Amino acid sequence: MSIEIRVCGPDDLPGALAPIFHYFGRTPDEKTMERFGPILPPDRVHAAFEDGEVVGSGGVFPFETSVPGGGFVNAAGVTLVGVLPTHRRRGVFKDLMQAQLADMHERGEPIAYLWASDDSLYGRFGYGIASFTLSFEARLDRTVFHTDFEFRGRFRAVDVEEAVAAFAPLQRRAAERHPGMFVRTPEWWRSKRLPDPEWARGGGGEMVRMLLELDGEPAGYALYRLHWSADHGVPTGFVNVIEAVGVSDDATRELWRFLLDTDWMDRAKAELLPLDHELQLLVAEPRRLNLAFRDGLWVRVVDVEAALNARTFKPGEPVVLDVQDELCPWNAGRWRVGPEGAERTDAQAELSLPVTSLGSVYLGGFGYGELARAGRVEELAEGALDRADALFRTDRYPWCPEIF
Repeated sequence: MSIEIRVCGPDDLPGALAPIFHYFGRTPDEKTMERFGPILPPDRVHAAFEDGEVVGSGGVFPFETSVPGGGFVNAAGVTLVGVLPTHRRRGVFKDLMQAQLADMHERGEPIAYLWASDDSLYGRFGYGIASFTLSFEARLDRTVFHTDFEFRGRFRAVDVEEAVAAFAPLQRRAAERHPGMFVRTPEWWRSKRLPDPEWARGGGGEMVRMLLELDGEPAGYALYRLHWSADHGVPTGFVNVIEAVGVSDDATRELWRFLLDTDWMDRAKAELLPLDHELQLLVAEPRRLNLAFRDGLWVRVVDVEAALNARTFKPGEPVVLDVQDELCPWNAGRWRVGPEGAERTDAQAELSLPVTSLGSVYLGGFGYGELARAGRVEELAEGALDRADALFRTDRYPWCPEIF
């Protein structure tokens, strides 16, 4: 029986989430729809139907995402992609991904990005690894800062509605400093980030929503929960930092000093930190953080011209890129990139690269030189790698503090 790929209608959405939820050992229910209904438009979900039944699906969150230079671009946040085990190896996944790309291009979304469930899947569709992300677990008595900074901040716990009102503008300001951070809407805060279901607590306590004020103004926030335990009266638990975001260096320092001074806890844990996170150099003993890292964002450039002209470039000499892209042929060809932006050109190519590699450098997580050493970029003209790296250099490493 043939399989039809089409966009979902409102009534299709619960069934369309079933394939990916199968792998989580769960079935979508009313609570699932309360979580995803306000933020996942049905017409952004493609589903594979066989005899009227959904056998695979893939969704897109319509995001406003930060890019190098402090600007924002419409981006497709790819999510909830799954095919039932009964329909593997039949081309369903491929057809869903291609339908998504065509839809993104038609909607004028220059980039797509995602968190990969498997790091071998998405390169086939033009996604390039665009960042790594840090995690740490440290004993609190080994997280003393290198300098005894003066405490300046005022902290107070807030309820959900005050958190939405206070955190949303802070998170947008932070996104201007960190490429790759999507701007959360109030609906996203209420339905996705701030809900605190029992299944998400992992044995810990309630989520704490903490607002930081500096000089009487909101300057940052932290979401965390406490995992209490003790052995013969000695604390053995930990504080799990879900997210801590400051709009300035001072705010970031105040947040982490507060979190790492938590009483009655033995350790602190956090994930999804950028590779250039300040904490590595704030503490006196960085080794004690026990840092680990994994792949983070994967970026797909859907429209080369629009994507490159949405971000800024550093001063430098132009370079001509020859981009290969079989799935999105409108991207293929030579592009002249300089401080003023990007445009098509007939000039001789100086660097040759697949669109996956363009995704890797787009947010600034990787450089052309790094990719060339790994065989992912070919230098055709002497000095082109250095010129490209100078142009694409960014001030901050990409960061997205939430897996979507």
